[in-house]
Amino acid sequence: MSDKNYPNPKRLLELSGIETELIGFYDVNDIKPFEPFTKSQRCFFASYEDWQRGYSTLISESNVCCPGGGYWIGGVMPAWAEESTGRLSPIENFARKLNQREGFKSSDEILCKVFENLKPYFIKNKYAVIAPFNMDQYEYLKTITFYVNPDQLSLLILGAEYNNSSLEENPVITTFSSGCGEMVAVLENFDHQIPKAVIGATDIAMRKHLPPEILAFAVNKPMFKQLCELDQHSFLGKPFWESLKKARTK
Repeated sequence: MSDKNYPNPKRLLELSGIETELIGFYDVNDIKPFEPFTKSQRCFFASYEDWQRGYSTLISESNVCCPGGGYWIGGVMPAWAEESTGRLSPIENFARKLNQREGFKSSDEILCKVFENLKPYFIKNKYAVIAPFNMDQYEYLKTITFYVNPDQLSLLILGAEYNNSSLEENPVITTFSSGCGEMVAVLENFDHQIPKAVIGATDIAMRKHLPPEILAFAVNKPMFKQLCELDQHSFLGKPFWESLKKARTK
């Protein structure tokens, strides 16, 4: 159901020069509005180019090809992690095997602590859908991700900081997670009423699916609203942004 009071990103996209599709993460019962769908692939981000062409990715607890993705979106522990390992719990076994394969943390224990501290996103309805931004489905939207170059990322960070004066409560964070974790699970761990953003696509396991100059900026609904309210009276209409755009056209 569309609503004229929903934030409209048109002005932000025009002023910022962001031409990539905004990608929403939705939690729904009805998947028809998101057709057509991509084919399931090992990594959700293998569908990045398809998202840019209007396709969606369908996720359910029983339909995930990536063990890490199934955990971060759905909270489903891989079967191999559930196997009996003596004194180890499934989450400890999960962390141990992942860290031995990937080496992203200095010890298995530290990665286990990450899993204990950072909770996954649990699907509330039947399906999760990663899809081009659909205003008519705003009610079911959980996060919005901008795929941007470094200049545009700088602009979005400024926009996220526009109303902030605190050094302790930062509206923008970076943290260790998978690409799909950065898209939704990290934001799920914060108050949904407070504007929050995550700098994403920093997971080197998924970056091969993106153009090398592209990073992600995932936001919750309050932050999306704040960004969409930026206008030419803000820094977007001041000399620095205009001079930066001119410098890039030389």
